[in-house]
Amino acid sequence: MTTSHEAPSALPAQRRKPLGPVGTTVAAHIQRLQQGYRQDRPDAVATLARIRRGAGKSAGALPDLWGLTGTEQLYAGITDWPETRTTQAEEAVHIAVTLWALHQQSHRGADMHVPAGPELGSAVRRLMPDGELDEPIRKRFVRAGTASSVDNLAQRLRELVLLLRRDAIPLDYGLLSDQLFRWQQPDGQAEIHRSWGRSFHAYRPPNTEKAKKPDTTASDKDLS
Repeated sequence: MTTSHEAPSALPAQRRKPLGPVGTTVAAHIQRLQQGYRQDRPDAVATLARIRRGAGKSAGALPDLWGLTGTEQLYAGITDWPETRTTQAEEAVHIAVTLWALHQQSHRGADMHVPAGPELGSAVRRLMPDGELDEPIRKRFVRAGTASSVDNLAQRLRELVLLLRRDAIPLDYGLLSDQLFRWQQPDGQAEIHRSWGRSFHAYRPPNTEKAKKPDTTASDKDLS
């Protein structure tokens, strides 16, 4: 059953670009894993437990994740890319998939990756009371926007994802991975920061959304 937190993007009239090869790879891989996890298949549950250990870490930090994050599926569409661009794509896939695995933890009844779902800015805004700013959350969002390296950004996004997991607020991880890829390119940071900021400022709660946060299946010990 769809919950209020599974509402679509705050900007329904805004046209999003089709996903690129990075976003397409991530969305397809996550959807397969997500289906298995929600069906409580032992292999999928075990795979997610391994993948989420990579959240906030670089793509090469954990050899145990080789073959689990879907990176190999990327190469079918990027055979002619230069080394630098390929490395950026690998980082984007790794960060997005590991963050999703952390986000999905303990949520068997809802998808934490929603295609065409909330962008990062609108998802963060949904953590706050209607019409109010939560300064500690706002500062975490700003910290993500001021990250000086992709490793630093991954760590700061991990902090935000833990809050989104707590309140069962999903993200579009295909979109996020494309943005992480673009973020690493010349002039990409300014473009992505504008998009995150725009979705944060433009978010308006649906009329059906209640002020009270819903109960979730995540326990305090899960916030790690």
